Amino acid sequence: MTWYFTEDAAAFRAAAGGLLAAEAARNTAVLTLMDSAGRLGWWAEADGRVTGVLAVSPSHTPVFGAVTVEAARALAFPAGEEPTAVRGETAAVEAFADATGLPWTPTGRMRLFRLGELVPPDPAPAGRARVATSADIPLTAAWAWEFARDIGEKPSPDQDFTGPVTDRVSDGRLVLWEAPDGRPVSMACVSPTIEGQARVHLVYTPPAERGRGYAAGATEAVSRAARDGGAAQVLLFTDLANPTSNALYQRLGYRPVTDHLGIEFTGLSR
Repeated sequence: MTWYFTEDAAAFRAAAGGLLAAEAARNTAVLTLMDSAGRLGWWAEADGRVTGVLAVSPSHTPVFGAVTVEAARALAFPAGEEPTAVRGETAAVEAFADATGLPWTPTGRMRLFRLGELVPPDPAPAGRARVATSADIPLTAAWAWEFARDIGEKPSPDQDFTGPVTDRVSDGRLVLWEAPDGRPVSMACVSPTIEGQARVHLVYTPPAERGRGYAAGATEAVSRAARDGGAAQVLLFTDLANPTSNALYQRLGYRPVTDHLGIEFTGLSR
């Protein structure tokens, strides 16, 4: 039983494709990172079965997919390459962190939801959904910065989200909710569909427009588009510290899958 690592997404898929497909929902973060990850890893049992996967994000944070507690405890990094943060399913993250013997602190507790029967918001918000266009990129890039700030990612004041937003707009994956007067008042995005799963993210409404149901309208629209586009599983993460969003998504038909934890180690110096 051991961990194997590669920088080659094709080699990773060849080795771990069975687990990636069988547990597409639990592996959603790894599937999303697969082509941009600096390193990809899989845990093989003595009989060759792969029972764990991870991806190291571009920011050098290991992100667990479906990983057994045993595999998480056995994970080790070379001296000088120890991660300062880890994300993934709560049990695996806690097992890895405890095995290091280092002190750590949680940075976020999330819950992964999967869409069951999509339920339109009731009452329906005023306005309509539309797919974002290139003309919307400056606004939605600014909103993406505000979203990152609001979820605690601490973007620098000059950090530019134009590139990532442009990719989403070009692919037709970013949806806006317009108020009756035509103003964009909320947005939501969906990832590409990989292994039958797509993940809703970047759900954001500026503070002045909140409380009117616009996020529900945008989320319902982008969820429906993902389903209509062939995604067998439509997923999203919510912050467990935000009861409003957790209640909203459940009203739309999302159901809990598993809890996730993000941590930072406090005993490492760089």
